[in-house]
Amino acid sequence: MKVTSGPEPEPEPGRGPASRVRALVAGYPELAAVLAAAVFGLSVQAPLAWLAARQGIDVLLAVLVFATAVTISPAALRRLRSVWRSLLAALAVGVTVLPALSWAVSFLVAAGPLRDGVLVVGLAPCEIASVAATAMAGGEAAVSAGVLIGSTVAAVVVAGPVLSLEAGHAGVRPAGIIASLALVVGLPLAAGIALRAGVPSARVARVLATGRAERAAAAIALAAVAALVALIAAEVRLSARYAAVAVALVAFLAGSAVLGRLLGARSRRPAAVALLLTTSMRDFAIAAGLATAAFGPAAAAPLGLYGILVLVWGTAVAGLVRRGRGAAASGPGQRVMSTGRGTARRGRTSTTPRK
Repeated sequence: MKVTSGPEPEPEPGRGPASRVRALVAGYPELAAVLAAAVFGLSVQAPLAWLAARQGIDVLLAVLVFATAVTISPAALRRLRSVWRSLLAALAVGVTVLPALSWAVSFLVAAGPLRDGVLVVGLAPCEIASVAATAMAGGEAAVSAGVLIGSTVAAVVVAGPVLSLEAGHAGVRPAGIIASLALVVGLPLAAGIALRAGVPSARVARVLATGRAERAAAAIALAAVAALVALIAAEVRLSARYAAVAVALVAFLAGSAVLGRLLGARSRRPAAVALLLTTSMRDFAIAAGLATAAFGPAAAAPLGLYGILVLVWGTAVAGLVRRGRGAAASGPGQRVMSTGRGTARRGRTSTTPRK
């Protein structure tokens, strides 16, 4: 006979798998949106690849830059003067250490076009979406914008000579890169910053400074990032050959994240977040263009996978930083309440007469 000591405990409410998934989605909405977009892009490739082939990626990047730029206040731009040393250090690392790192990890891949594509990643400037990821994390988006502009200029200057040596011929055309970035980055960035600064209208600037406008801009930026991931995923053709490519790209991402963390070690938290994300997120689209120019179209194949990895990484960091900031903000209050309860309890004990 089976002996029971009492009724079995009922499962604790709100602790099932579904509730855990809901909690994760609520805590990391950007990461959840990006992962869902990646799955969608890999599953529905034909129509999304059609859009990507018709400047869909460039359009989304322009929307992303503009939605982020309108959240950059004039005060944030003025604070750039206090972090100029960190900016210069980040730019120096971007044109020296990161190219060497991508060259080193490329040897994890067999010789051929896939290795050439991995090699080029470190020569690309910082990812345009890193500015939006910085804003999502509550970091200093103005610092990210400064690194984006500086690293783009540096990449244009450095990438050509370096790839000429590595590829054995000069195939990179800086003029084309500059023209493309002026349209995709320069114009929407300048327009968004000007609107926020009140150049055309002070009334518009006041509206953009409200919490509702900033939340709307953040929602548009998140939608653009998710759509961007879907278009990138639609161009990825996974196979067994990509296992080594994935390992090499993850190694490069991890190494660049360590470098970004070191660059921001002595900076304020908002600036440190910006340096981490801009250093660890390199522009996959420009890298693909460089790889194609130097080694041929087949060398651009790994860059779609890198684009997915880097955008998932950026949104994951944004969620982690935001949750950490929220916990830090609520921590002191919780400690005060806990101390208060303990003090009250000790007070009651001391005033109660002994029997």
